[in-house]
Amino acid sequence: MPKKIKKHIIQPDPVYDNITVARFINRIMERGKKNAARKIVYSAFDIIKEKTKKDVLEVFDLALRNAGPVLEVKSKRVGGATYQVPREVKGERRMTLAIRWLIQASRAKKGKPMKEKLAQELIDASNNTGSAVKKKENTHRMAEANRAFAHFAR
Repeated sequence: MPKKIKKHIIQPDPVYDNITVARFINRIMERGKKNAARKIVYSAFDIIKEKTKKDVLEVFDLALRNAGPVLEVKSKRVGGATYQVPREVKGERRMTLAIRWLIQASRAKKGKPMKEKLAQELIDASNNTGSAVKKKENTHRMAEANRAFAHFAR
């Protein structure tokens, strides 16, 4: 039987005491520079607070919910042919994909400091616009187009 993977327990971040924010900081982090990542995230949160006049964690959670996909496609080989089989995305993976897409969308923008790009992407995602939400919609479109192969899902 395969070995059970132990889940890594992550400590909540010091400012907001939130595990999701801590995961987000860890994903922003490059080359082990956690303080730099914290500065980027907290500065982005300050910009969000300034621009939206709303609770930062509410905007952040809404952005994650809006950017997280409900369906995705997975490749499956059946009799020599490869099909894109639509699958439902469970909670943990949905959040991971949302975080990944938000950060990728922020990094793809050019010409501004990361904190500003991140703040703008989070605001856009909380308003159901922006690159990360577009990526989610494309994923849903792919799953919808391949609905005919749903019977291959296990």
